[in-house]
Amino acid sequence: MQAALLQRAPEVALERPELLGTALFDLSGRTAIVTGAGRGLGRTMALALAAAGADVVATSRSPGELETLVAEIGQLGRKAVACPCDVTDEAACAALVEQAAAAMGHIDILVNNAGINIRKPVLELSYAEYQDVLRTNLHGYFLAARAAGRLMVAQGSGKVINISSILGKVGLASQGAYASSKGAIEQLTKVLALEWAEANVQVNAIGPTYFETELTRPLFEDPARHDFITERTPMKRWGQPHELAGAVIFLASRASDYVTGHTLMVDGGWTAW
Repeated sequence: MQAALLQRAPEVALERPELLGTALFDLSGRTAIVTGAGRGLGRTMALALAAAGADVVATSRSPGELETLVAEIGQLGRKAVACPCDVTDEAACAALVEQAAAAMGHIDILVNNAGINIRKPVLELSYAEYQDVLRTNLHGYFLAARAAGRLMVAQGSGKVINISSILGKVGLASQGAYASSKGAIEQLTKVLALEWAEANVQVNAIGPTYFETELTRPLFEDPARHDFITERTPMKRWGQPHELAGAVIFLASRASDYVTGHTLMVDGGWTAW
């Protein structure tokens, strides 16, 4: 019944819109891999996907944090497994997807979120530091997306969600490495969307602004940086982690089946200037 309604979405939306709302965003029966899931926005997105019905394979380089997350997802009534992984390791990414598929039976969603940042002016940034940021933020995304993409293309369906940033579109001083990685992620997102479109695999990105998490606590508690970010944001406040939930659920769900190659900005209007 529900499948038939979804096929007739335009007509049903006019006739009985109440039948569509929750069904379009229901992730029941789907499995998501979330990288960088142990803390911050990764943890928030993993919990959001589980709350929408998805089972979750949580990965990061911090096993203790993953076990805590897995327990929380279990309390939501969803299945979750922890798979520690260094996304900069090609073999580890391939093994992650293989283990996840074996544990869950299928993989439908990948949220590429693992990332680091080194804030320094370019003249003070070492080449090794620059490489470290790109190795995690860009190369890690490529390796995880390619590993999951092989499975998704073969099964004829899938959702890849790359976490970009406002710095994928604008520049800020002392963000040379991070901004380089995020700009590249947006282009990688477009290329993967084009290459996998006919296989019914949608590839999109989310571009968050500054969200108040433990990872941004030093910036939040620095009066000058806090005030600059607040004043620069049209909504005059920082993002709260729960405000990213709707974007990731939308891009993971059937509601976005005709959306691909797009970056959804969740930035309080920052990039609207």
